[in-house]
This record gives sequence, C-alpha cells and structure tokens, in this order.
Amino acid sequence: MNEFFRTHFGLVVTFLGILLATSIVAYIMDRVSKRFIEKAIKLIKGDPIHYHFLRHFLSGVIYVIGISWAIASVPSLKAIATSLLGAAGILAVAIGLASQNALSNIVSGIFIVIFKPFSINDRLRLRDNKLSGQVEDITLRHTIIRDFENRRIIIPNSVINQEIIINADFADDKICAWFEITVDVKSDIDLVKSILFDEAIKHPLRCDNRTPEDIEKGKPAILVRVIRIDEYGIRVRAWVWAKNSADAFVISCDMFESVKKRFDQAGISIPQVPPIKASKIEEV
Repeated sequence: MNEFFRTHFGLVVTFLGILLATSIVAYIMDRVSKRFIEKAIKLIKGDPIHYHFLRHFLSGVIYVIGISWAIASVPSLKAIATSLLGAAGILAVAIGLASQNALSNIVSGIFIVIFKPFSINDRLRLRDNKLSGQVEDITLRHTIIRDFENRRIIIPNSVINQEIIINADFADDKICAWFEITVDVKSDIDLVKSILFDEAIKHPLRCDNRTPEDIEKGKPAILVRVIRIDEYGIRVRAWVWAKNSADAFVISCDMFESVKKRFDQAGISIPQVPPIKASKIEEV
C-alpha cells in the first residue's frame, strides 16, 4: 500500500490539484460574472435572462473541461475511462438515457432564453394558479421562482417549457384590477358608485390607461358599473389600472379598507354572502 502511494503520489496530487483549480476558477468566474450582470443591468437596463443563463453555462463548461483534464492527466484513469466507454455498451446506454433529462433541460433553457416567454423578475402563475411567484434565476437545469411567502419553487426547464403560463409582465406590465364589492339592495347605488370612484381615482398607484381619443370623448378614468343584482345584494365593480400586478394588489388592499370606512360613514351595509373572490386581478 505504501509502495502504491509512493508510486502514484504525484498523479494523485495532480488529479486533486486540477479539480481544486477548476473549482476555484469556476467560483471566481461566477462571482465576477455576477457583479458584471448587476452592473450591466443598471447601465443598459436590459433583459438579464441572457446574462444569468450564460453565467451558469460558463460554469458548467469550466467544470467539464477541468474534470476531463484531470482524468486525462492520470494515465490509469484515462485508460479506465476509455475502456469503459469503448467496451461497456450497457453503461453507455445507461449514461445516454440518464443524460436525456439533463440534455432536455439544457435545450429547454436555451429555448426559454431565445423565445423569452418570461424573464428575470417576471411574475408568473402556472399549474391552474396553484403556483405563483417571481422569476429569480434560470440555470442550465431549472428555473427558480420565489413565491410571495419567500419560498423557492424549483422547476426543471423541460417542465416549465411545456407549462401554460400566465405572465403578468409579458410585453405590457400594465394590469387592470377588478375591485368588486356587494352592498345591500336598499343602498343608494349612485352613492356607492361615487365612493368607489373617489377612492380609486385618488390612489397614488393608479395609472390612467385612456388614450387621447378616450379623453377627448369624455371616457372616465375609472369605470364603475353594477354587474349583478341577486338575493344577496348588488354587486358593483370598479376597473382600476396599475403599472404592474404588485401595484394592482396594493390598490385592491387599500381600497377594501378605505371603501369600508366610507361605507360605515354613509350607513351603507355589506350583506353576508357566500365566499367568493371579491377582487380579481387580470392581465390585459
């Protein structure tokens, strides 16, 4: 045993040294590229998805080159690797089958970067709205989504590439928040509509989505309409535009509070109704 270590000590040191150097180079490259991406995003304000994917791709290339170099530097390992790949057909088939998923994820990641159904910081909803969050990163294998409870959802690229995705930030970030509320059938409907309009129009996060033609024709900045009258009461909806889904959510929350206070002052009651979605945010 001692004779073996004395004979192969130099090869072992070389092998481990190359692996260590590979890890160091990959780490330095990853840190440098991360800082470059942060500076590039601030300067050009472009889509960071290309930079993030390229960063992970370069790390993968460095590891592949380093490991291959380490194996090639040790003749015995090189001979073993060559014999295994050349003679063991079953092993080659197993490796090929095992690599299909990895290759599929890489190719799907490339397609995502090229066609860009979503980008970094986009807000996504998928799997029948059971999963939602903000895209944080895309690697060679998977896409990382941070949900609104600050948990990370790890989805393989091949899976998310085949998902039906609702992207609130695709093409146009503006979004329309449906603010809906039900009031008693005996309520003054004109007063109810006036309160919803007033609370929506004065919200600082609201944006005006009207075209110059709409303004010229006198179209109101906030549209408020009665959408239903049934045994539970009168349901009224206000269409409120915001620059993105995050602002739309804040507007809806703030309006529930401010409208409830105004209703209390005006003596407008909200009847007990079955549980339904009182506010809906839709991409437009």
